[in-house]
Amino acid sequence: MQFSALSAAFTIALVSATPQYGEGSISSWHPAGPNDFRGPCPMMNTLANHGFLPRDGRNLTKANVVKGLGDGLNFDPTLAGIMWDQAIIANPEPNATFFTLDNLNRHNVLEHDASMSRSDAFFGNNHVFNQTVFDTTTVYWTASTLDAKQLTNGKLFRQIDSRASNPNYTFTASTENFSVGEVAAPIIVFGDMDAGTVAKDLVVYFFENEKLPSELGWTKKADPVTLDNIMQVSSIIANATSLFTGTSSEHTVTKRKDLHAGLSF
Repeated sequence: MQFSALSAAFTIALVSATPQYGEGSISSWHPAGPNDFRGPCPMMNTLANHGFLPRDGRNLTKANVVKGLGDGLNFDPTLAGIMWDQAIIANPEPNATFFTLDNLNRHNVLEHDASMSRSDAFFGNNHVFNQTVFDTTTVYWTASTLDAKQLTNGKLFRQIDSRASNPNYTFTASTENFSVGEVAAPIIVFGDMDAGTVAKDLVVYFFENEKLPSELGWTKKADPVTLDNIMQVSSIIANATSLFTGTSSEHTVTKRKDLHAGLSF
């Protein structure tokens, strides 16, 4: 499927006319207030906490999402536009031109069971960070540098745990595509995309604080992150989810059609 993004000039024009966003920075982080919306996607929450997206979590238009992902993470406009296109379905209103972070909480639309850091909807709150759930994921993160195998071990365990404990457990092929994107996201944003690795401390800091880990030395990618980068890392993760051994190409995943809309880790 082909997607298009707003031109940079048009985006800049909209930004200048809409003061609610476009003023974010690494240093301007603060947590959500009591009336602010947040959702199940740690990265979207984080970008709102830094002000790269509207801090109240409302009125996420294509223009401000493209700009926010660009300013905060150096995602190129085409990739950011694709992510917005996939997230807008969370708004149930017909012909919607925006979504809110609260819209993303709708179960089995984008949010799903077996999250790495959130409880299943069956058990109650499906969007606030859950340390107990996250700890069951990170028990498989056994080295200071995480590779695809460690990240996917945590993912696979969460699916087993969810299926065993949640009578309404749902995990479709489409969910798997989004889940792979979520697991790939820490490498894409914080790690080495060619090696398929990422420093554990950066990822844990990010999840637990919903804050970009600049205090630990992280900076955004110097080169824009593209759709090809996403597909490359997602393929590494998808291949690592296989429990088969050997090198047969029949188990190699070379293409994923779906990306996660908010890098929802």
